[in-house]
This record gives sequence, C-alpha cells and structure tokens, in this order.
Amino acid sequence: MQTEPAEIFKVLSVETRVRIIELLKGRGPLGAKDIAATIGITTAAVSQHLKILKQAGLVRSERKGYWIPYSIDEKAMENCRQLLTEVCTCGCQGSGNFSNCEPTRSDREALQKYAAELENELKTVQQRLEELEPSK
Repeated sequence: MQTEPAEIFKVLSVETRVRIIELLKGRGPLGAKDIAATIGITTAAVSQHLKILKQAGLVRSERKGYWIPYSIDEKAMENCRQLLTEVCTCGCQGSGNFSNCEPTRSDREALQKYAAELENELKTVQQRLEELEPSK
C-alpha cells in the first residue's frame, strides 16, 4: 500500500520526524533509546513518531532479540524525491537544467542553501564510509 502524497507531506511536516529521518540517514539503523538520547526527547515520544513514520512507509524495523533497530526505507525516500520533483516550481521538471528558467534572487538563495546541505550530507556519507572501512 502506497501512502498518498498529501499524507507524506503531513507526516514530514513535524520537525522531530524530519530530524529522526536525518539521524537514521546519517547514522544508519538505531533503536528508539539511541534516537531519543541524540535528539533529546523521551523514548516514548520517539516511539510515537517512529510509529507514524513506519505507518507512512518511510522507516522500517526488524526485531533483533530485545533490540528493534529502525532504518530508512530507501525506496520510500526515492518516491519522496520523485514526488518533490513533480511539485518543483523551478521549471526544470526534475532534470536539474535551470537554463530554461529565469532564476530570481530567492531561487538562487534556495539553491545555495541546497548546495550547502548536499555538501554536509556528502561529508556525513564520507564519514560513515570511513567508519565502515576495515582498519588497515
């Protein structure tokens, strides 16, 4: 069952849920206690947010004994990216080709902010890769 686009936007309209997604994206599978400690909210609150994210299909979990690690559902995240591309107002139609549009100052600022976010994300991914590489 695929979640409706409006429902996805509603689920992601809560900042804590977006923070949980970012944390799972950057650090990989985590339990509710680890997420709570990192974000600074109660485990019960994290559990409620995870329940909603899981119902929306954005995260998944698989019990491992007493530990239940949560992780991002990559396919669902790709669907979100496609959905955002469809509603993008820059005119690129997901191609990234901005030559057909006249960018405004706010467009330029938004793109600069996005570039900075991508750079930070790339650093996080590179750090994760270094952590996962066996010691030489």
